Amino acid sequence: MKQTVRDIDVRGKRVLIRVDFNVPLDTASGRVTDDTRIRESLPTIRYVLERGGAAVLMSHLGRPDGTRVPSLSLQPVAGRLGELLGRPVSFLPDCVGPEVEARVQRLGPGEAALLENLRFHAEEERNEPAFAAGLARLGDVYVNDAFGTAHRAHASTEGIARRLPAVAGFLMEKEIRYLDGALANPARPYVAILGGAKVSDKIGVLTRLLARVDRVLIGGGMAYTFLKAQGHAIGGSKLEADKLGLATQLLAQAAQRKVPVLLPFDHVITTSLDPGSQHRTITTVNIPEGWLGADIGPSTVDAFEKALANAKTVVWNGPLGVFEQARFAEGSRRIAEALADLKGATTVIGGGDTAACVHRFKLGDRMSHLSTGGGASLEFLEGKTLPGIAALREAA
Repeated sequence: MKQTVRDIDVRGKRVLIRVDFNVPLDTASGRVTDDTRIRESLPTIRYVLERGGAAVLMSHLGRPDGTRVPSLSLQPVAGRLGELLGRPVSFLPDCVGPEVEARVQRLGPGEAALLENLRFHAEEERNEPAFAAGLARLGDVYVNDAFGTAHRAHASTEGIARRLPAVAGFLMEKEIRYLDGALANPARPYVAILGGAKVSDKIGVLTRLLARVDRVLIGGGMAYTFLKAQGHAIGGSKLEADKLGLATQLLAQAAQRKVPVLLPFDHVITTSLDPGSQHRTITTVNIPEGWLGADIGPSTVDAFEKALANAKTVVWNGPLGVFEQARFAEGSRRIAEALADLKGATTVIGGGDTAACVHRFKLGDRMSHLSTGGGASLEFLEGKTLPGIAALREAA
């Protein structure tokens, strides 16, 4: 485990906190349309401010590719953060340089400031030492609370941790605790649900989980590659033809380990994903030509629910259908409801599309943990070393 902000004395110090304020903005008004990530950062920020530290917050927003893009300014985020904290948050027009350093030096205990978008500087993603040093001059200690960027070795996540005492924030701590717990010592039965578009995105996760879980449920676009590998017709459904051999190999590994893998055996199909296209439910595993799978069918949902009924640990990464369209959201919705209704179980939801899916059904508060990092949670579950976590101090 890593040291956290609890392990350092923040009183009288400038605490440089890497947060993940990569939030959606309304382009017309500049208003934050979903403040979930801001709210997730509040416990760490409040802890610092209430104990007499000054909080210097830094984040990226979007992909400005090293140029100053006015629509990707973090200024609206500073306003929303101030509302949530109930105290003013100064907004600084840049994230490095003499003017920023001077203004940060003037911050008093209990005061907060938000730096401008880190990615307005190309040096951030290149992890250039001089840029990391410029950031480090703004703080006495460093706290990383941005799990969603922990899989990137950027100046604000990895480079700076070489220059300041570096610890985890409370959100980072929670992410590590839940995701590590889901792998290290899970209560059983332990079930993995994998979906999303591509087998290739989930190879590492599936390979690692097969050695740990009691059963695997597969839906979403990736399911059709597995069905094709079993010899089923999939019509025009999503297919990674170059992964058919791998799918066969993974199914063989599961059989060898006696881990049941449940795949869809009925489907909601459509002629296209364009709004207004024809769609219908079929009760067979084979999908006819001219149609493509867009959601798992009702009998598959029933089977998945039954497989989850006694689960004590569940990890879900990847939606089970095109949940953004209501007509293809039923499979994901019913499985999300099944998880929400599990008694005494730990339910860990991968970030990105899976978290968005659960939020869409207003079930987020009924899950044990919703990860704030899509790519980061995937890589963590794969067992990869995340640079932004590796750089933090180890707990005693």
